[in-house]
Amino acid sequence: MSLQTGDRAPEIRTESFQLSKLRGKYAVLFFFPKADTPGCTRESCEFRDSSKKFAKLNAEIVGLSPDKNEAQEKFAAKYGLPYTLVPDPDHSIAEAYGVWKEKKNYGRTYMGIERTTVVVDPQGKIAKIFPKVKVDGHAEKVLAFIAAAEGAKGEPGDGALTAKKSRVG
Repeated sequence: MSLQTGDRAPEIRTESFQLSKLRGKYAVLFFFPKADTPGCTRESCEFRDSSKKFAKLNAEIVGLSPDKNEAQEKFAAKYGLPYTLVPDPDHSIAEAYGVWKEKKNYGRTYMGIERTTVVVDPQGKIAKIFPKVKVDGHAEKVLAFIAAAEGAKGEPGDGALTAKKSRVG
């Protein structure tokens, strides 16, 4: 059974990270195959370059890959990545999120991460799944989704409820 929008996000608990501690914020979980490879570097740097915009929307970025902690630390330092990277060397987190899949490359079949981003809402439920991510422009798409979700809340005093009332009357 694969995860769907509206499902409770599986807990992630490692020595240095716990997903449930982000309750009250959006969590942007981006799963990538391998640190310091061309596509993963571009994706990670796009999230880095947009990190302040995500923070303004109460969203925390978290990168996950099957790399060991040391490889992720070197990757984060090399590119100045300001967000949490979570190692998943036994791919148990990737499996729980349904992103550990059979892949094919140059005629070779193997298991690995399918580049995917999962947005978890402030209540801990899956708000959106971006499967089979194309790297270029992806961070902006995720940002736009969260901005739209935040705008759709219609908090009192933000004008959204007033606009709805005026349409009804």
